[in-house]
Amino acid sequence: MKIIGFATLLVSILFWNCTPEKKSEASEFYNEPHRPQYHFTPANNWMNDPNGMVYFDGEYHLFYQHYPDSNVWGPMHWGHAVSKDLVRWQHLPIALYPDSLGMIFSGSCVMDIGNTSGFGLPNQPAMIAIFTQHFMEGEKSGRHDFQTQGIAFSLDKGRTWKKYEGNPVIKNPGKHDFRDPKVIWHELSKQWIMILAVKDHVEFYSSPNLKDWNYLSDFGTTTGAHGGVWECPDLFELNVEGTQETKWVLLLSINPGAPNGGSGTQYFIGQFNGKEFESEIQDTLWVDYGKDNYAGVTWSNIPKKDGRRLFLGWMSNWQYATVVPTTAWRSANTLPRELTLVNTGKGLRIASNPLTELESLRNTPQEFPGWISATDTVSKEIKLSSGQTEIVFEIERENAQQGFELELKNGKGEKILIGPDDQLNQFYIDRSQAGIVDFSPGFPGRHVGPRTSSDLNIKLRLFLDTSSLEFFADEGTLTMTEIFFPSIPFDAFKIRASNGGIRIKSVTVYSLQSIWKE
Repeated sequence: MKIIGFATLLVSILFWNCTPEKKSEASEFYNEPHRPQYHFTPANNWMNDPNGMVYFDGEYHLFYQHYPDSNVWGPMHWGHAVSKDLVRWQHLPIALYPDSLGMIFSGSCVMDIGNTSGFGLPNQPAMIAIFTQHFMEGEKSGRHDFQTQGIAFSLDKGRTWKKYEGNPVIKNPGKHDFRDPKVIWHELSKQWIMILAVKDHVEFYSSPNLKDWNYLSDFGTTTGAHGGVWECPDLFELNVEGTQETKWVLLLSINPGAPNGGSGTQYFIGQFNGKEFESEIQDTLWVDYGKDNYAGVTWSNIPKKDGRRLFLGWMSNWQYATVVPTTAWRSANTLPRELTLVNTGKGLRIASNPLTELESLRNTPQEFPGWISATDTVSKEIKLSSGQTEIVFEIERENAQQGFELELKNGKGEKILIGPDDQLNQFYIDRSQAGIVDFSPGFPGRHVGPRTSSDLNIKLRLFLDTSSLEFFADEGTLTMTEIFFPSIPFDAFKIRASNGGIRIKSVTVYSLQSIWKE
């Protein structure tokens, strides 16, 4: 065994001892400056894309891009955690390690209930991981075939894995960016479908057994945003809310090229017939307009009695992910969200909303009565008892000249500003004064997202967690996710209203419990 392999194994053992059950040992880890308390973070060192998310036998599995030996990107492994409620997580040992074919890049997992692969046993279906292997030596030598697709299987609920001896299952035909396989079972055609990101488009493949794959078609060369490389695709079918109609949704992350700079996730709505995807939407649409929601994909094998499409993203941006001011660990995931497909004044759009399971973290609410701003300018400040807070805010206005702005602040004068730009029918989040911002020129700034509604009466949900904000407006059709690094936690919420006559209908504040300790 190589020395680096032994070091990695040792780190895995340490991770095992940092599960939430070991609260006395884990408490030091989860109280560092800027450490989120109800978002998933690695026990230590580097994390990026969520991978292989699958549900089986009462557990939601989260695998993720992980380098256990440093807090910056390095040889990629698959880290692993499980949850029974998508809120509280248990760290498990590393699932997949690099080998002679390369590092373990992003991919997906499925449950092979029909044992199409032959890896399963009677009454013991195989969990199959499908992933890109990145051969770094090949890339450094100037080759273009250094990324291939491999598979591995587990018969013990993802605790141990065996890689397929026939890897790679898809060889590289000489394409420089050839990665991030998402595999789904297509019921109508009774076959496995793989969606693969290939530089500036995606390719579709089919297989009867997860081992032998045939090329079907491609999509996207002349459609969507093309400011950077396409990555981390996902494909799923959704009902149009309130109807019997269904559409197929294709998620596609891109870096760079997002609307506010750097990394972001676009999506397409259309039809998939088991061979080809056809988009029915001409506009370029984005899952999240904040700076920090990337590489998001959805869980597979969710039971039919649940039926939700459950999404999770990486809460960072490649513009600055490796230099953010944390040391023991780097980066977090977004809150888990449910994706739905809704009709809006601008056409069909994805709505993204926090899961109801998150309500189990709420402490007793603070409810503040509404009031009307009778003068031209009025402000009200609410003290927050915790840096981990959910705020539900409703406002009613008679005209667009009646403006308002929300401010999260602390005693050091650091703040985040949030508000509508009614002239452009959008919201903004400004983190220019949110604390430490000088580690990257791409970090500070005022970021905007377009509304799907022009309704002057607005309900907002904000989730503050030490160093992140997730903002939901217009029933989830506008979301913005931002990270920040204040010198001390934000402990106050201020509302400013201008031009009189604005009715603050209600403000409800919940402090939220940590998922890592009682």
